[in-house]
Amino acid sequence: MRFGIFYEHQLPRPWEPESEHRLLKDALEQVELADRLGIDYVWEVEHHFLEEYSHSSAPEVFLAAASQRTSRIRLGHGIVQLPPGFNHPARVAERIATLDLVSDGRVEFGTGESSSQMELGGFGVDRETKRDQWAEALDVVTRMMVEEPFAGHEGEFISVPPRNVVPKPLQRPHPPLWVACSRRETIHLAATKGIGALSFAFVEPEEAREWVDDYYATLSSDACVPAGFAVNPAVACVVPFMCHRDEEVAIERGLDGGHFFGYSLAHYYVFGTHQPGRTVVWDEFNENRSAFGFDRRVAARTGGPLGAQLLEEGGFGALRGAIGTPEQIRDLIRRYAAAGVDQLIFVSQAGRNRHEHICESLELFAAEVLPEFAETADQVDRDRIERLGPAIDAALARRPAPPTAPEGYRVGVAPGL
Repeated sequence: MRFGIFYEHQLPRPWEPESEHRLLKDALEQVELADRLGIDYVWEVEHHFLEEYSHSSAPEVFLAAASQRTSRIRLGHGIVQLPPGFNHPARVAERIATLDLVSDGRVEFGTGESSSQMELGGFGVDRETKRDQWAEALDVVTRMMVEEPFAGHEGEFISVPPRNVVPKPLQRPHPPLWVACSRRETIHLAATKGIGALSFAFVEPEEAREWVDDYYATLSSDACVPAGFAVNPAVACVVPFMCHRDEEVAIERGLDGGHFFGYSLAHYYVFGTHQPGRTVVWDEFNENRSAFGFDRRVAARTGGPLGAQLLEEGGFGALRGAIGTPEQIRDLIRRYAAAGVDQLIFVSQAGRNRHEHICESLELFAAEVLPEFAETADQVDRDRIERLGPAIDAALARRPAPPTAPEGYRVGVAPGL
């Protein structure tokens, strides 16, 4: 099992003049600590206009800063929004390659399409075609990282003439590819394209087994035609996280933040109406949380095993995740590992969770839980790649060969210069 930490850069109102500055500096300190402790990944989102929920609109800048304060932790884009209204494919390829170079080859290239109307409407991205835009852009970006020169592309959504896109990434043919997944069908899609699945659904370990089994069965079948020039077989799941020896302290320090993470996500993606610059999501959360599956009374029950959702009699559930003691968190991780999940990604920077509590939690986890799983992580990875090797080779053989640049293509200077 591998472990990651996850950043939306959440910032509930009210804000002070230094709030965003302090938020980013604290997050960089947390990443630096995680690197020293042996955490494997840091994942950073790209979101726009999502006040309070996510102030991470330039992940490439944050990850570049993190790259210069760390030496081993993998730097994950979780994710880059690929429809060209958000990001031109050439700019994506250039930024990913540059980050890979300055980080000595530590980039994980997660991709996605967004589904919030705040973002799609803000950039003029059509909801009905955004999945097709993502798929086309992913093909173009990976080709730009590999082809010398890029042979050009004329598609439904993207038109780019032949150019040699520089620099090229340090990792060849390109950094590992991932896609954001919130439903089982998207995890299945990831398998058909030979890319890692970043699951942002709060799924129980026992339910995750069904998702993982389908993912690896699909990746090993003729249905897998890689989107890139390498296959990245992996499934990761996100859970709220706060570790303390006293379960009640862990709940006090982490539960409200974890609940705000889930509530504010749903505010922008499921049920909310937002007035930019006016709506206070934190106030709405405190008023309405119980009605939307974030009941503090249910989730704060102590003494039992952890789960993504804790239930009370009658079936009513409330988000919990990995908020508890080292022993409780260890048991939860073992269940995810038994289900075949390759990486757990912890959400601690959420709501009003405090920087010092996040750091203490990571240190305790690294001291008392991480060693059990770190000891076998390398061997587990090697076994997985060896087991899937023939299927990966067969999948890559099904990928169509990239085009070549037109013979004799030239670009002249503009007349009159």
